[in-house]
Amino acid sequence: MKKQKNLGILVSAIFSFLIVIGSYLNYKIFPSNSSRIKIGATYMTMNNDFYKVLNNEIEKVVKENNDILYTRDPALDVDKQKQQIDSFIQKEVDIIIINPVSANSPKLIKALKDAKKAGIKIVVVDSQLSDDSSVDTTIVSDNYQAGVLCAQNLMQIKSNAKILLLEHNDAVSAVERINGFLDTIEGNDAYQVIERRDCLGQTEIAMPQVESVITSGMEFDTVMALNDQVAIGALAAIENKHIGTPIKIYGVDGSPDMKNLLATTNSIQATVAQSPLTMGKRAIQTGYSLLKQRSVDKEIIIPVEFMTSETVCNFDLTGWQ
Repeated sequence: MKKQKNLGILVSAIFSFLIVIGSYLNYKIFPSNSSRIKIGATYMTMNNDFYKVLNNEIEKVVKENNDILYTRDPALDVDKQKQQIDSFIQKEVDIIIINPVSANSPKLIKALKDAKKAGIKIVVVDSQLSDDSSVDTTIVSDNYQAGVLCAQNLMQIKSNAKILLLEHNDAVSAVERINGFLDTIEGNDAYQVIERRDCLGQTEIAMPQVESVITSGMEFDTVMALNDQVAIGALAAIENKHIGTPIKIYGVDGSPDMKNLLATTNSIQATVAQSPLTMGKRAIQTGYSLLKQRSVDKEIIIPVEFMTSETVCNFDLTGWQ
């Protein structure tokens, strides 16, 4: 009887020990949400592979650290993005990574200031805010240089040009690309801007905008587009309207679609490649560094690379760089 009692005590002790070990291992492998870092990411639109690739790089690191990532798409709507920031504050995220729909929106800037007051680290990617007082760091490509490189190439291959600019005036990154282009051709009357259209960085907006320019009778032989999506929309409009004269089309991004056009056709003159892979990695690494109270630069600028049909073969045509 005594042996049975002792055996029961031993079994009970072993069972209790296993519960403790199991609970510990469960905590180590699947820690509670309260011990995991929470990141909120919102991009101006996910209708752009650039942001999907950028976010995927963030997601990889977050998963490796067993943390939590909330990804949101405001679809170019400032009000939605403001609501997403408010939601991140309510969720008590530790880091917000944002690509702002509008650089100048007072409501968006105020929402980020509220997030900052709540102790949240703010990382801005791919475009700046006009008021960055609440921002810990901004990570962008060298957008001004992208415009410079396009203009320099144009001036090397053409002694004169009639230029159509396709812009996105609410995005500082896009404005800087156009400014780099315009500053480079400034003072040379042989290079004339005949029209400017805002396309919000979207293919489906660029195409009808360019078609309307063609229909109006305005003649142009060069297109400077703020990004590759818009450049491809311009190409579609030109082909749809059966324009026979050669038109030089410039884009910015280095997207797989644009690289394949450069490699297989004469339809595109050049693109300037950004690296969403690098930007995504830097964004999440910087966010973690901020949480650890490490020193981080207020602005981080990532170099860009000029691509033509002659040099595109040096890059991966199927993916981003």
